Amino acid sequence: MKYVIVGTDRPGSNSKKVAELVRELYAKNHGETVEILDLREIVKGLQEGPQYGAVSHPILTEAANKVEKSDGLILVVPEYNGSMPGVLKYFIDHLKYPDAFEARPVCFIGLGGMFGGLRPVEHLQQVFGYRNSFIFPERIFMINVHQHYKKTEANPDGTLKDPMILSLLQKQIAGFRKFVDALKSAELHALTKPAPPQK
Repeated sequence: MKYVIVGTDRPGSNSKKVAELVRELYAKNHGETVEILDLREIVKGLQEGPQYGAVSHPILTEAANKVEKSDGLILVVPEYNGSMPGVLKYFIDHLKYPDAFEARPVCFIGLGGMFGGLRPVEHLQQVFGYRNSFIFPERIFMINVHQHYKKTEANPDGTLKDPMILSLLQKQIAGFRKFVDALKSAELHALTKPAPPQK
């Protein structure tokens, strides 16, 4: 299963709304179930457990296990102060090395103001490159994301209706599915690559 990581624990975040939209598009257009990993729910495990890499809280253990068994990860990340939210980096720092991200396909959706989350996505690419993940190159940057979810007379339910963004999301989803399948077929994926020889 693929997982969409909501990259903030902010209440009522646009990141969660985008994650829910991504889940809906996977189901509607491809008949594929993806699950959301919401840092707002996981953060309790980060606050109460041991620090950095010592996963013991049941909430955090469950999230870590899902990451390690995942087909792929879709990160929806807003820009906070020119980078990713600290809670997302803290979550990443708790996950097992190298098991969590080595040879794991990942893709990114950035949210922000005039730069559309470019900076946090680029910082995350450095992190996941360091962790030897397979980074899907088609990123999405949602400029002025708050405007897309603003309730207006024309959009009373405050849902994202921008045809260009919806098209980009659908293109990324279709491409990422092929990317994951190709890595699995070539036995390069974390779930299919042969185990290293025993010494």
